[in-house]
Amino acid sequence: MAKTSSTPVTADRPVTAAIVGAGHRSVGYAEYAIQHPDELKIVAVADPREFRRREVAARHNIPENMLFETAEQLAAHPKVADAVINGTIDKDHVPTALPLLKAGYHMLLEKPISTYESEVLDLLKVARETDRIVMICHVLRYAPFYAAIRQRIIDGEVGDIVNIQTCESVSYHHIAMGYVRGKWNRKDLGNYSTLSAKCCHDLDIVAWMKSGITPKSVSSFGGLMQYKPQNAPEGSGMRCLVDCKIEKDCCYSAYKNYIEHDWWEEYAFDCIDYMKPTVEQKIESLKGNDNPYGRCVWQCDNDVVDHQSVVIEFEDGSTATHTLIGGTSKPTRTIHIIGTKGEIQGVQTDAKFVIRHPDCRPDHEYSEELIDLQCGTDMHGGGDLRLVEDFVKSVRGTSTSISNTNLEDSINGHRIVFAADNSMEQHRPIEID
Repeated sequence: MAKTSSTPVTADRPVTAAIVGAGHRSVGYAEYAIQHPDELKIVAVADPREFRRREVAARHNIPENMLFETAEQLAAHPKVADAVINGTIDKDHVPTALPLLKAGYHMLLEKPISTYESEVLDLLKVARETDRIVMICHVLRYAPFYAAIRQRIIDGEVGDIVNIQTCESVSYHHIAMGYVRGKWNRKDLGNYSTLSAKCCHDLDIVAWMKSGITPKSVSSFGGLMQYKPQNAPEGSGMRCLVDCKIEKDCCYSAYKNYIEHDWWEEYAFDCIDYMKPTVEQKIESLKGNDNPYGRCVWQCDNDVVDHQSVVIEFEDGSTATHTLIGGTSKPTRTIHIIGTKGEIQGVQTDAKFVIRHPDCRPDHEYSEELIDLQCGTDMHGGGDLRLVEDFVKSVRGTSTSISNTNLEDSINGHRIVFAADNSMEQHRPIEID
């Protein structure tokens, strides 16, 4: 990690931060300031939407003169904080980050770094030149499940890693929200791919488990198989609440997903320029052409994949695989690590894993230890605020956790993503220089 040459923020005052891009991820990270006001204080916000600026200002008692419309305005203003929490949309990460780094801010940057490899390398260059801390929000590293597994690897419990197998099962309502109806559904909108938007977490975990060993070659296959017009069921329409005859029985119903269950509300009604809309207002929004989340999942303009498999070879000869599959009944992440002395296998959403070792005693084949973390089963495993805590420690120059996500360490996981997408498109293995 690039270390700041300025004096670290001491413990006698909180680290101050500005939110750039007041979406639900950055606003969620900023909750650390509410829970730990002695460690973090939000003092400014930059977002083009006035109602978002007002909401953040009210939550964090930010004065009027610290509300900015753009990251560029904030960067041009005399420095107002120690750091920035950058939660802009993926394609804007690096364009907004560079001027802020040059203005002297440390940065907590939402993943992925960028959808372009050249921008990832540009950010690394500027972070080094400005001597700023840039931490990427790979929150899975901070989930107790993955942190505990990483500690076991560090402790040598399974020896040298020979193979890693990971899988992310993206539920039917999640894939529909983000990658069929939503803002990551088309590559041309910002060079998006499902792998970069959804699985840069998972491939960062793979690279982290092999920390210090560079990925060498990547092959990948995948495509868009399910969410296409030719697969539309009989009786379906163009919009769920306008002309669909099967909406009441469809698991992809916009009403069921975004109103009845309140799934993904922060995305589905982002087009409404005021907070906490009524049910009637939500229904009208989903009926209107300006809300993409009201569309039939088989009649959207999506072109990104709904399934993809990745194979990685590392410099030491070990291998790894990752599978992304969308449209599953249950959302889950799994991992299986095989080493020279044993193996670790678990399900992140169950918060449990098993450590096995060969055991050739009479009536034995292997020994097994179950680790039940009992720490909650959300998809990030409670890692969001632990990541913010580590960022605050980094800015203060104090000791951080084994999960620390410095910029240099994040590069390998991103390069695997770029190589995998290139391999899938070109139908050949891609070497990583």
